[in-house]
Amino acid sequence: MALGRLGVWYSTDKLNGSQLGELMKTVEGNGYSAFWYPESRGYESMSLATHLLSKSSKLTIGSSIANIYARDSYTAKRALVSLNDWYDGRFILGLGVSHIPMVEGVRGHHYDKPIPAMRAYLDGINKDVPAGEELPVVVAALGPKMLALSGEKSQGAVPYNVTPRHTKQAAAILGPDKILAVEQKVTIETDAHRARTLGRKELARYMVLPNYRNNWLREGFTEADLANGGSDRFIDAMCLWGDADTVKKGLRAHFEAGATHVCLQPVHADGDFAARDRMLAALADT
Repeated sequence: MALGRLGVWYSTDKLNGSQLGELMKTVEGNGYSAFWYPESRGYESMSLATHLLSKSSKLTIGSSIANIYARDSYTAKRALVSLNDWYDGRFILGLGVSHIPMVEGVRGHHYDKPIPAMRAYLDGINKDVPAGEELPVVVAALGPKMLALSGEKSQGAVPYNVTPRHTKQAAAILGPDKILAVEQKVTIETDAHRARTLGRKELARYMVLPNYRNNWLREGFTEADLANGGSDRFIDAMCLWGDADTVKKGLRAHFEAGATHVCLQPVHADGDFAARDRMLAALADT
């Protein structure tokens, strides 16, 4: 799958159907190549993909991520094949192991060891795929072992909540000819206090999840950086802020580190979709 340089990641659960359609027009109209969406407590991933694909004409739509505990590998594969048949090959299936609270607390499943669980799932996805053919599948990978598995059994990785330092390490592990689609939160805000307040609010739900915390510690952040809502150093890395040129420079750092695609996530005050759309317009030429 030809995945362009720049995409958008956005939390779709906060929008209704018509708002999702308007967002697709905005993303596509600004020239972004892809739109990525999560699967959390709201919309079901494959039905949401159908809606997003129907509301766009050129965008690649990517799940980032579809929870492997939400459907078996056979069902996920059939959805992948069906969506690409119906919508001109514009769907890419991003898979992830999610987190214990979402798997056990919300879905009522047992959370297995991540690497064996993902390996078995990818084996199911790849079953009966002809030799030399590769399905448009990528994996939410943070640690070295999951990144290596992504390179071995899929088209690449979709890391979330990472820095260019992680991007450089991920590119080295994945090797050449693999997708490395990196998410980066951004806000065009020049006031440090307002920018960091937005960043802290956006990151709060992730900072209690061990998968992310462990990766941030591997990246060189400390427990002190992760305490009390996050240090300024940590927040500034996780949510780029400043004027448009400053934010673009931060986004380009991921490309310089080896990313093949960067999906920016606009961070804004609740309900301020006009600010979101201004950011998407201002950063489209990164």
